Amino acid sequence: MEKGRLEAFTDGVIAVIITIMVLELKPPHEASWDALLANWPVFLGYVLSFIYVGIYWNNHHHLLFTVQKINGRVMWANLHWLFWASLVPFTTAWMGENHFEALPTAIYGVVLMMTGGAYLILQQCIIAKGGDDSELARAIGKDFKGKISLVGYVLGILLAFVNPWFSDALYALVAMLWLIPDRRIEKVVSE
Repeated sequence: MEKGRLEAFTDGVIAVIITIMVLELKPPHEASWDALLANWPVFLGYVLSFIYVGIYWNNHHHLLFTVQKINGRVMWANLHWLFWASLVPFTTAWMGENHFEALPTAIYGVVLMMTGGAYLILQQCIIAKGGDDSELARAIGKDFKGKISLVGYVLGILLAFVNPWFSDALYALVAMLWLIPDRRIEKVVSE
C-alpha cells in the first residue's frame, strides 16, 4: 500500500490535536495583567505539549520519508500511536487547570510514556516491513534517545507524587533531547 493516505490522515489528526489544545487557552474575563498571568499554568502546559506534538510531527515525517510502501500492521501501529497522542490535549488541560498537581502531572506523564512507546512500536513495524538492512533500521540503530525518553517518563510519573515540578522539569528535559534535531534519518538517506 502507498503511504500517502497514512501521512495525510496523520497530519490531519495532529492538526486537530493542536487545535483542541489551543482552544483550551481561555482568555481572561478581565483586561488586566493579573488576570492574564493567572492563566500561566494552562499556557505553560500548552507550550510543553505543543513542543511535544511538533516533535512527533517532525519525526513522523522523517520516519515515513524512508518508506515507500506500508502494510496493515504499520497502519494499525500508526493508529495506536495517534490514539495516545490524541489524549495529550486532555491531560494538558487537566494538568494546567489544576496547577500541575501530582495526579494530573503523573497522568500527563503516562500519556507521554504511552505515546512514546507507541511511536517505538510504529518504528519497529516499519523496520519489520523494510527489513533489518533498511534505511530506517540503519538510521535508528539501538535508538538510545527513544529508550532513554521512556525511562525519563517513568521517572517523571513517579516523581509527580514527590514534587510535580521535578516531573515537569524531566518532561521538558526529554522534550529538549528531541528538540535538538535528530539527524539520524537525514544522514542515512543522504549517504
